Amino acid sequence: MTEAQPVLRLLVVDDHEVVRQGLVALLDRREGFHVIAEAGTVAESIEAARRFQPDIVIMDVRLPDGSGIEACREIRAELPLTRVVMLTSYPDEEAVLSAIVAGASGYLLKQVRARDLVAALEAVGRGESLLDPAVTEKVLERVRRIATGSRTDELAQLTAQEQKILLLVAEGKTNKEIASEIFLSDKTVKNYVSSILSKLNLERRAQAAAFVAKHRIDRGG
Repeated sequence: MTEAQPVLRLLVVDDHEVVRQGLVALLDRREGFHVIAEAGTVAESIEAARRFQPDIVIMDVRLPDGSGIEACREIRAELPLTRVVMLTSYPDEEAVLSAIVAGASGYLLKQVRARDLVAALEAVGRGESLLDPAVTEKVLERVRRIATGSRTDELAQLTAQEQKILLLVAEGKTNKEIASEIFLSDKTVKNYVSSILSKLNLERRAQAAAFVAKHRIDRGG
């Protein structure tokens, strides 16, 4: 007998009740999924995540009391085993980069077909990361150009190691993952990230992604 696949416990976050109920109805009847909670705001989503500790949060980017990206960052900080998939109507490259830095495992457009959404959630449940094809190539191209292209004065201030870490942050890696990849301690990586943000005059990791996006737009990329 083949071993049964574990059921993925889902939290669905969207401020539009019709959209939210549609997602719940679609996913809850699928084998391998169980919607354990739903929410319509940033505050509700963070509270529900703490309470139910879902395997995956399906998170709308635009919420009445703030950004789903901020909610993603808070949830991932508190619950590192919980994965977050951003769901939005708009292929906004800057938001995509911010979501990756915030720790999101995926970024899908609401126009996604039901079967593709299911496949995406199953992939995230297996520990994979994904972006909607509509946004993937532009974002990856932007990250590549930062690695190889010319830099602004602010970026020129970064050491080679800091530039490398900035790109790893842009890929959505945690400090621990970065530390493992470049053979440094978590604390050292944390200090590097702080230095990067300071040199770029930024306060948060998500702003680093936005800075990167803005830099590429300004450069005509």
